Amino acid sequence: MSRNESRDDESPSRLIDARIRELGDWRGEMLAHLRGLIRQAVPDIVEEWKWRGVPVWSRDGIICTGETYKAVVKLTFAKGASLDDPAKLFNASLEGKTRRAIDIREDETIDADAFQALIRAAAALNASSRPRKPRQ
Repeated sequence: MSRNESRDDESPSRLIDARIRELGDWRGEMLAHLRGLIRQAVPDIVEEWKWRGVPVWSRDGIICTGETYKAVVKLTFAKGASLDDPAKLFNASLEGKTRRAIDIREDETIDADAFQALIRAAAALNASSRPRKPRQ
């Protein structure tokens, strides 16, 4: 079974916990911090584990993914191009028509309030895009 598939004892949340532990450096600390902010911003968010080991946070569709690279922790917002970003958090994938990303490097910080506002806006956008059930 690949790490992309979940056994009963490997829920997406546990797989994300394991990823944070295995990183064992600033990237794990940053991913854990961002995950906490995401879960505070949208308490009923769903954690998923996709594409061979990418943490994904969803509510009525994907809100963002959390990837770790050698030099950055990257949060890619699925519909980022449609979101207002008054704090200018988006600093990567700016040329795309759909996605936007935030790259965070070692020793950088993120404006927690602005980040949580972006997460809530992404959740609201997903909810507004969801097909409505016809009234009966």
